[in-house]
Amino acid sequence: MKMHGLGNDFVVVDERGVTPIVDSAVAIAMADRHRGVGYDQLAVLTEREGADMHLTFWNADGSQSAACGNATRCVARYLMDETGKDSLTITTDRGTLLAVDAGDGLVSVNMGLPQLEWHEIPLAAEMDTLCLPIEGAPTATGMGNPHCTFFVDDAEAVDLAARGAAIEHHPLYPQRTNVQFASVIGPDHLRMRVWERGVGVTLASGSSSCATAVAAARRGITGRKVRIDLDGGTLMIDWRIDGVWMTGGTAHVFDGMWKL
Repeated sequence: MKMHGLGNDFVVVDERGVTPIVDSAVAIAMADRHRGVGYDQLAVLTEREGADMHLTFWNADGSQSAACGNATRCVARYLMDETGKDSLTITTDRGTLLAVDAGDGLVSVNMGLPQLEWHEIPLAAEMDTLCLPIEGAPTATGMGNPHCTFFVDDAEAVDLAARGAAIEHHPLYPQRTNVQFASVIGPDHLRMRVWERGVGVTLASGSSSCATAVAAARRGITGRKVRIDLDGGTLMIDWRIDGVWMTGGTAHVFDGMWKL
Protein backbone atom coordinates (compact mmCIF):
# COMPACT_ATOMS: atom_id res chain seq x y z
CA MET A 1 0.00 0.00 0.00
CA LYS A 2 1.04 3.59 -0.59
CA MET A 3 -0.11 5.89 2.23
CA HIS A 4 0.75 9.32 3.55
CA GLY A 5 0.24 11.54 6.56
CA LEU A 6 0.39 15.22 5.56
CA GLY A 7 2.52 14.34 2.54
CA ASN A 8 4.95 12.30 4.65
CA ASP A 9 4.63 9.23 2.44
CA PHE A 10 5.04 5.53 3.11
CA VAL A 11 5.04 2.14 1.54
CA VAL A 12 3.28 -0.32 3.85
CA VAL A 13 3.95 -4.01 3.27
CA ASP A 14 1.46 -6.39 4.90
CA GLU A 15 3.43 -9.51 5.82
CA ARG A 16 0.73 -11.07 8.00
CA GLY A 17 0.51 -14.75 7.15
CA VAL A 18 2.92 -14.60 4.21
CA THR A 19 6.62 -15.20 3.62
CA PRO A 20 8.57 -12.04 4.53
CA ILE A 21 10.09 -10.19 1.57
CA VAL A 22 11.49 -6.96 3.04
CA ASP A 23 15.18 -6.67 3.80
CA SER A 24 17.62 -3.80 3.39
CA ALA A 25 18.04 -4.37 -0.36
CA VAL A 26 14.29 -4.50 -0.98
CA ALA A 27 13.79 -1.37 1.14
CA ILE A 28 16.34 0.52 -0.97
CA ALA A 29 14.79 -0.71 -4.24
CA MET A 30 11.27 0.27 -3.18
CA ALA A 31 12.47 3.73 -2.10
CA ASP A 32 13.66 4.67 -5.60
CA ARG A 33 11.01 7.10 -6.85
CA HIS A 34 11.98 6.44 -10.49
CA ARG A 35 12.51 2.66 -10.58
CA GLY A 36 10.61 1.57 -7.46
CA VAL A 37 7.69 3.13 -5.61
CA GLY A 38 9.19 5.94 -3.56
CA TYR A 39 8.65 6.73 0.09
CA ASP A 40 9.97 8.62 3.10
CA GLN A 41 9.67 5.48 5.27
CA LEU A 42 8.64 1.89 4.73
CA ALA A 43 6.49 0.14 7.35
CA VAL A 44 6.19 -3.64 7.55
CA LEU A 45 3.03 -4.96 9.20
CA THR A 46 3.28 -8.33 10.96
CA GLU A 47 1.33 -10.24 13.58
CA ARG A 48 2.35 -10.12 17.24
CA GLU A 49 0.85 -12.11 20.11
CA GLY A 50 -0.84 -9.85 22.64
CA ALA A 51 -1.16 -6.91 20.23
CA ASP A 52 -3.22 -5.96 17.20
CA MET A 53 -0.07 -5.65 15.07
CA HIS A 54 3.68 -5.16 15.03
CA LEU A 55 5.37 -2.51 12.87
CA THR A 56 8.96 -2.45 11.66
CA PHE A 57 10.24 0.73 9.99
CA TRP A 58 12.85 1.15 7.25
CA ASN A 59 14.45 4.34 5.95
CA ALA A 60 15.05 5.03 2.28
CA ASP A 61 18.76 4.27 2.67
CA GLY A 62 18.05 0.72 3.90
CA SER A 63 18.60 1.46 7.59
CA GLN A 64 15.96 0.80 10.25
CA SER A 65 14.21 3.18 12.63
CA ALA A 66 12.43 2.31 15.86
CA ALA A 67 9.70 4.93 15.40
CA CYS A 68 7.65 6.57 12.68
CA GLY A 69 4.62 8.40 14.01
CA ASN A 70 2.81 9.29 10.80
CA ALA A 71 3.21 5.76 9.41
CA THR A 72 1.87 4.36 12.68
CA ARG A 73 -1.23 6.56 12.37
CA CYS A 74 -1.72 5.53 8.73
CA VAL A 75 -1.51 1.81 9.41
CA ALA A 76 -3.71 2.21 12.48
CA ARG A 77 -6.39 3.84 10.32
CA TYR A 78 -6.13 0.95 7.85
CA LEU A 79 -6.57 -1.67 10.59
CA MET A 80 -9.39 0.26 12.26
CA ASP A 81 -11.26 0.25 8.97
CA GLU A 82 -10.46 -3.46 8.48
CA THR A 83 -11.49 -4.58 11.98
CA GLY A 84 -14.07 -2.00 13.05
CA LYS A 85 -12.08 -1.29 16.22
CA ASP A 86 -11.71 2.28 17.50
CA SER A 87 -8.51 1.57 19.45
CA LEU A 88 -5.47 -0.58 18.73
CA THR A 89 -2.39 -1.83 20.54
CA ILE A 90 0.70 -1.63 18.34
CA THR A 91 4.15 -2.99 19.15
CA THR A 92 7.29 -1.43 17.66
CA ASP A 93 10.99 -1.43 18.50
CA ARG A 94 10.15 1.79 20.39
CA GLY A 95 7.73 -0.13 22.62
CA THR A 96 3.98 -0.70 22.79
CA LEU A 97 1.87 2.18 21.43
CA LEU A 98 -1.85 2.91 21.69
CA ALA A 99 -3.77 4.30 18.70
CA VAL A 100 -7.34 5.61 18.91
CA ASP A 101 -9.90 6.96 16.48
CA ALA A 102 -10.10 10.70 17.20
CA GLY A 103 -13.16 11.29 15.01
CA ASP A 104 -13.55 13.33 11.82
CA GLY A 105 -11.10 11.02 10.05
CA LEU A 106 -8.31 11.78 12.51
CA VAL A 107 -6.15 9.25 14.33
CA SER A 108 -4.28 9.77 17.61
CA VAL A 109 -1.24 7.75 18.64
CA ASN A 110 0.52 7.78 21.99
CA MET A 111 4.19 7.83 20.94
CA GLY A 112 5.39 7.08 24.47
CA LEU A 113 7.36 9.13 26.96
CA PRO A 114 10.19 11.21 25.51
CA GLN A 115 13.78 10.26 26.21
CA LEU A 116 15.50 13.26 27.79
CA GLU A 117 18.77 11.86 29.17
CA TRP A 118 21.89 11.98 26.99
CA HIS A 119 22.44 8.21 27.00
CA GLU A 120 18.82 7.45 26.05
CA ILE A 121 18.76 9.63 22.92
CA PRO A 122 21.71 8.72 22.53
CA LEU A 123 24.44 11.38 22.49
CA ALA A 124 28.15 10.70 22.34
CA ALA A 125 28.91 12.06 25.84
CA GLU A 126 27.17 13.26 28.99
CA MET A 127 25.77 16.78 28.58
CA ASP A 128 22.73 19.00 29.11
CA THR A 129 20.22 17.90 26.46
CA LEU A 130 18.28 21.16 26.70
CA CYS A 131 21.03 23.25 25.05
CA LEU A 132 23.62 21.31 23.08
CA PRO A 133 27.10 22.74 22.42
CA ILE A 134 26.25 23.22 18.73
CA GLU A 135 25.88 26.62 17.07
CA GLY A 136 22.25 27.64 17.61
CA ALA A 137 22.03 25.76 20.94
CA PRO A 138 19.53 23.09 19.78
CA THR A 139 17.68 20.70 22.09
CA ALA A 140 18.15 16.92 21.94
CA THR A 141 15.19 14.59 22.39
CA GLY A 142 14.64 10.88 21.90
CA MET A 143 11.33 9.51 20.61
CA GLY A 144 12.64 6.03 19.87
CA ASN A 145 14.86 7.80 17.36
CA PRO A 146 17.20 10.77 17.96
CA HIS A 147 16.20 14.39 17.31
CA CYS A 148 17.95 17.76 17.24
CA THR A 149 15.62 20.79 17.38
CA PHE A 150 16.66 24.36 16.55
CA PHE A 151 14.41 27.29 17.46
CA VAL A 152 14.86 30.07 14.91
CA ASP A 153 13.22 33.38 14.01
CA ASP A 154 11.99 32.12 10.64
CA ALA A 155 11.91 28.42 9.78
CA GLU A 156 11.09 29.32 6.18
CA ALA A 157 14.43 31.10 5.74
CA VAL A 158 16.58 28.11 6.77
CA ASP A 159 18.57 26.27 4.08
CA LEU A 160 17.07 23.00 5.22
CA ALA A 161 18.91 20.70 2.81
CA ALA A 162 22.35 22.07 3.64
CA ARG A 163 21.95 22.44 7.40
CA GLY A 164 19.93 19.28 7.85
CA ALA A 165 22.49 17.14 6.05
CA ALA A 166 25.34 18.59 8.10
CA ILE A 167 23.64 18.19 11.49
CA GLU A 168 22.39 14.65 10.74
CA HIS A 169 26.00 13.45 10.84
CA HIS A 170 27.17 15.63 13.75
CA PRO A 171 29.64 13.74 15.97
CA LEU A 172 27.48 14.34 19.05
CA TYR A 173 24.94 11.90 17.51
CA PRO A 174 26.55 8.47 17.09
CA GLN A 175 23.40 7.07 15.44
CA ARG A 176 22.85 10.22 13.33
CA THR A 177 19.80 12.38 13.99
CA ASN A 178 16.59 13.87 12.64
CA VAL A 179 16.84 17.67 12.46
CA GLN A 180 14.05 20.23 12.99
CA PHE A 181 13.90 24.00 12.62
CA ALA A 182 10.94 25.60 14.39
CA SER A 183 9.72 29.17 14.83
CA VAL A 184 6.94 30.58 17.01
CA ILE A 185 3.70 31.59 15.27
CA GLY A 186 1.69 32.27 18.43
CA PRO A 187 0.96 30.89 21.88
CA ASP A 188 1.19 27.08 21.59
CA HIS A 189 1.57 27.32 17.80
CA LEU A 190 4.79 26.48 15.95
CA ARG A 191 5.94 26.36 12.34
CA MET A 192 8.38 23.50 11.81
CA ARG A 193 10.41 22.06 8.94
CA VAL A 194 12.24 18.76 9.08
CA TRP A 195 15.22 16.85 7.74
CA GLU A 196 14.84 13.13 8.42
CA ARG A 197 17.76 10.84 9.16
CA GLY A 198 18.42 8.49 6.24
CA VAL A 199 15.79 10.24 4.10
CA GLY A 200 16.32 13.99 3.68
CA VAL A 201 13.77 16.80 3.49
CA THR A 202 10.21 15.58 4.13
CA LEU A 203 6.85 17.35 4.11
CA ALA A 204 6.06 16.17 7.64
CA SER A 205 7.32 13.92 10.42
CA GLY A 206 5.34 12.66 13.38
CA SER A 207 8.21 11.77 15.69
CA SER A 208 9.95 15.06 14.78
CA SER A 209 6.77 16.96 15.66
CA CYS A 210 6.61 15.18 19.02
CA ALA A 211 10.27 15.95 19.71
CA THR A 212 9.81 19.60 18.76
CA ALA A 213 6.78 19.97 21.02
CA VAL A 214 8.67 18.41 23.92
CA ALA A 215 11.69 20.65 23.32
CA ALA A 216 9.49 23.77 23.12
CA ALA A 217 7.72 22.91 26.39
CA ARG A 218 11.01 22.17 28.16
CA ARG A 219 12.41 25.53 27.07
CA GLY A 220 9.25 27.42 28.09
CA ILE A 221 8.48 28.48 24.52
CA THR A 222 5.05 26.83 24.56
CA GLY A 223 2.87 24.77 26.85
CA ARG A 224 2.65 20.99 26.58
CA LYS A 225 -0.18 21.06 24.02
CA VAL A 226 0.80 22.63 20.71
CA ARG A 227 -0.24 22.96 17.09
CA ILE A 228 2.60 22.35 14.64
CA ASP A 229 2.33 23.50 11.03
CA LEU A 230 4.56 21.50 8.70
CA ASP A 231 5.16 21.80 4.97
CA GLY A 232 2.47 19.15 4.38
CA GLY A 233 -0.16 20.16 6.94
CA THR A 234 -0.88 20.37 10.66
CA LEU A 235 -0.42 18.00 13.60
CA MET A 236 -1.65 18.46 17.16
CA ILE A 237 0.80 17.32 19.82
CA ASP A 238 -0.12 16.87 23.49
CA TRP A 239 2.63 15.89 25.96
CA ARG A 240 0.66 14.17 28.72
CA ILE A 241 1.71 12.25 31.81
CA ASP A 242 1.36 8.93 29.94
CA GLY A 243 3.26 9.98 26.81
CA VAL A 244 3.28 12.27 23.80
CA TRP A 245 0.01 12.08 21.87
CA MET A 246 -0.02 13.00 18.19
CA THR A 247 -3.23 13.63 16.23
CA GLY A 248 -3.68 14.20 12.50
CA GLY A 249 -5.13 13.00 9.22
CA THR A 250 -4.13 10.04 7.07
CA ALA A 251 -4.55 9.00 3.44
CA HIS A 252 -4.53 5.60 1.70
CA VAL A 253 -3.40 6.39 -1.85
CA PHE A 254 -3.30 3.05 -3.66
CA ASP A 255 -2.56 -0.68 -3.41
CA GLY A 256 0.07 -2.40 -5.52
CA MET A 257 1.94 -5.65 -6.20
CA TRP A 258 5.73 -5.79 -5.75
CA LYS A 259 7.49 -8.19 -8.10
CA LEU A 260 10.78 -9.51 -6.71
